[in-house]
Amino acid sequence: MAGPVIPDRYRDAIGTNDPFLAMSDAPQMLRKLLKGLTEKQLSRRPAPGKWSIKEIIAHLADGEVVLGSRYRLIAAHDRPAIQGYDQDLFVERLGLENATTDELLYDFEMARAVNIGLLARLPDEAFARVGVHSERGEESIETIVTLYAGHDLVHLAQVETIRTGLFPPKKKAAKKGPKKAAKAPKAASAVKAVKAPTKKGKAPSKPAPKAASKKAPKKAPKKK
Repeated sequence: MAGPVIPDRYRDAIGTNDPFLAMSDAPQMLRKLLKGLTEKQLSRRPAPGKWSIKEIIAHLADGEVVLGSRYRLIAAHDRPAIQGYDQDLFVERLGLENATTDELLYDFEMARAVNIGLLARLPDEAFARVGVHSERGEESIETIVTLYAGHDLVHLAQVETIRTGLFPPKKKAAKKGPKKAAKAPKAASAVKAVKAPTKKGKAPSKPAPKAASKKAPKKAPKKK
């Protein structure tokens, strides 16, 4: 299972990238990684005790709701207490089996868009305001944004690794040329060779319907 947020690990993941842009891009990147996988594949765990892709998406969706409350508490209150939570229990007890992966991804997209909208309208000085996390101590809004932008990237890499390891792309078979017409047997009477029919290509498969998604606002708040 995934562990708690580890500041150094997520800071390393985001590096010098803009965390606000990274957070805006993450839902679309996830949707691309999930393209073509069935619900059965998305629910398959890569190993005992490890999250499936579906469980990772649920974790991101639930975490985004928690993040939204933290942003608001810190922006509005003076040094509010920020309670940690058991992310494994969230995945186990919040009815994951009653939702599809696409529904969970949609929840993540919507919650992320709402939070990006909040961050965009906050005054610059709000990003220095701090809450007191029950496990990690003081954290400013700017710190939280940076950490969770890195958190996104770590889970994106995790999803890509699972997909590549369990469901590698199938190699396309080499196309064979059209069969040559059989030569007519030599005989007194002229017999024309019958030309083999050319194989027609398969009809394109019907594209899967796209889930509605709300794009995050283009304008990202300035870091202080």
